Amino acid sequence: MKPDLLAPGEKIVSCSSSQMRQTGVRPPARRRTSRPAAFYREDSGTSMAAPHVSGLIAAFLSIRREFVQQPEEVKRIFLSTATDLNRAPYFQGRGLVDAMRAIQSV
Repeated sequence: MKPDLLAPGEKIVSCSSSQMRQTGVRPPARRRTSRPAAFYREDSGTSMAAPHVSGLIAAFLSIRREFVQQPEEVKRIFLSTATDLNRAPYFQGRGLVDAMRAIQSV
């Protein structure tokens, strides 16, 4: 059954390409420079949640190096330390991913 876990994925503001200027949010103007302006975009969905999980796992592996190349064990740790949100399993899986609890559990 999916999902396995939940991660922030609604109304996430992230960097956007210059091709998306029409729908992006431009940062406040400062002084004029020759550098192109940065653009941001709000979006929702798994494409916004997946980077959160990837980043958490990267942070976990940078601290707990003994789990490098052990994806099933890393998955087990994150599933067992997720925060139950008391929602249906088909909505939340095992719950909200919790990096600190995962790190402290081993």
